[in-house]
Amino acid sequence: MKNIKRNVRALILSRLIVVSTLLIGAVVIQFSTVSFLPLGPFYLWIAGTFVLSGSYLVLFRWDAHYLNQAYVQIILDLVLITLLVYISGGLSGNLYVLYVFAIAAASVVLGKRGAYLTAALAAILFGALADGMFYGLIPYFRAGQYRELSTGLVLYTVFLAWALFFVMAFLVNYLAQSLGSARDALARARKELEIREREVAVGRMSALIAHEIRNPLAAISGSIQVLKNDLPLDEEQARLMDIVVKESRRVSRSIDQFLSLAAPGKEAFITFDLAETMRETMILLRSSGELNGRISVEGNFETTQVEFEGNPGQWKQVFWNLARNALRAMPEGGTLSVDFLRGSGDGVELRFADTGRGMSEEEKKHMFEPFFSRFEGGIGLGLAVVKKIVEDYEGRIHVSSEALRGTEIRVTLPPGRAAKEVRE
Repeated sequence: MKNIKRNVRALILSRLIVVSTLLIGAVVIQFSTVSFLPLGPFYLWIAGTFVLSGSYLVLFRWDAHYLNQAYVQIILDLVLITLLVYISGGLSGNLYVLYVFAIAAASVVLGKRGAYLTAALAAILFGALADGMFYGLIPYFRAGQYRELSTGLVLYTVFLAWALFFVMAFLVNYLAQSLGSARDALARARKELEIREREVAVGRMSALIAHEIRNPLAAISGSIQVLKNDLPLDEEQARLMDIVVKESRRVSRSIDQFLSLAAPGKEAFITFDLAETMRETMILLRSSGELNGRISVEGNFETTQVEFEGNPGQWKQVFWNLARNALRAMPEGGTLSVDFLRGSGDGVELRFADTGRGMSEEEKKHMFEPFFSRFEGGIGLGLAVVKKIVEDYEGRIHVSSEALRGTEIRVTLPPGRAAKEVRE
């Protein structure tokens, strides 16, 4: 209702502007030539249009049926334009182009259907006027306007005008639709920006809180280790202290992952060997006990050299989280394949494939969401961190998985700042 009201008001004001422009043009023509131009009927037409516009304003002020007003105004505009075309000599003039203004106004105010209906009514009115004057059913407004016209020329002019009307309706509708789509996209982008701003604010606060938790946690862990070494403890007490240290480290790792997700890392990029970072990650997994004897690791990462421009620490996080996720999906053992492949251009593709339990479609849909975990005891931040880092490098992640048939994750990095070369 608010939009139609605004459009009807704009229609009235636009009509007043167009008619005022025609009036100024007539006055300039009248006083710029020595020849007398019989513009009296034209001035009457303008005066009548002003009177109608004033009536529209009164009706707009006191009647809330704005859609009905719009239809009435468009129809009367077509009648007024047809009258002006008749006064100017019909086919002898060329004022029928004024119909396109009414069609454009109908498209904005009444929409797609209204524009085509207006174009059809304009075609009917103009065709009836042209045929009536050509066959003598309607007399010329002034005898001096008569001009001998052939049937072919009349038909050509009428069909040309009809084509103009409907092409105008199509173009204005297309532009209005494109403008509406752009407006909707802008509104979505604005809303998304507001959400991102709120997320950034929450992320900063969360990162501050996590940072404040991590410092005393490190102090607690260090103190426990000192006490364990200095105090005489029985087996049960030593085991409890080991649990405290182990859980402190686990919470610390979780906080590190959360900080990586909540706060952007510094872009301290260097050129390094991406495959070497993968090999170091595998060594850490073996030393931590994550990679046990029930799982075999294969792939070309052991012999491949991948020159890469980026932050090694970030990619160590990516590899650690992807590999750890794959290992946890194979509690009974299996095979983890890690390969570096040449991508399109100078890009590179990293392939992680396991023979574990796989994922359902629902799990695949949510696997990169923060705090979603498929495993008992998981907090669901590892893969969210992976997704964020890969997207920061303008990369893509593709996941193929079926329940009980394993999972394959491919990380594709674009050329440029990403991979420089893959050598085996």
